[in-house]
Amino acid sequence: MVKSHGEIHLVSRIGWLRAGVLGANDGILSTASLIVGVASASSDKGAVMVAGLAGLVAGAMSMAAGEYVSVSSQADTEAADIAKETAELKANPAGELAELALIYQGRGLSPGLALQVAEELMAGDALTAHTRDELGITPELAANPIQAGLVSAATFAGGAALPLLVAAAVPASFILVGVSLATLLALVALGAAGARIGGAGMLRGAVRVTLWGAIAMLATALVGWLFGTVV
Repeated sequence: MVKSHGEIHLVSRIGWLRAGVLGANDGILSTASLIVGVASASSDKGAVMVAGLAGLVAGAMSMAAGEYVSVSSQADTEAADIAKETAELKANPAGELAELALIYQGRGLSPGLALQVAEELMAGDALTAHTRDELGITPELAANPIQAGLVSAATFAGGAALPLLVAAAVPASFILVGVSLATLLALVALGAAGARIGGAGMLRGAVRVTLWGAIAMLATALVGWLFGTVV
């Protein structure tokens, strides 16, 4: 019997990593942008703090609901496909065997070997073989709405807390500069960390996150400066 050598692939992190990076990035950026926009329009530190806190609470709830609904839709689609595949396996096993063999043949196996592999896999667990190789659904990549919602809400709140704490700690006259600098540094760290966890290049990850963050804060600062009202 062949033993596994314990190799761990990064694809198993996709479910929570995507939700976590999205939530943290959204929390940092949207709250910082809101604070910067309000600070550009008003020197009232109280108004800035209320806007930032409201952004944190509303954003976390929105992220949780949005992720849960969207990933639930994905999970429903996966469940429907699996149910359809289950019915097809029951109604036409020979056709499903031929279909699976064609999949393996398309991946480079000879027709005879592809059929042999398909027969052995279907003799063991036909549904798993078809959901994995025909539908592309695996336990590591399967949709998990609750996990996505909780991770997104928690990471959004954690990210949003950073610009809010900076705004609370610095004088009103320094909020605009202080929050902007702290946010850019946080986005650099987040982009690099997310890329590192996902096995990608850290520099590229940091640059793409920080660039869009700078553009977003600049846009909201211009809105506050041009209209001179709390947004």
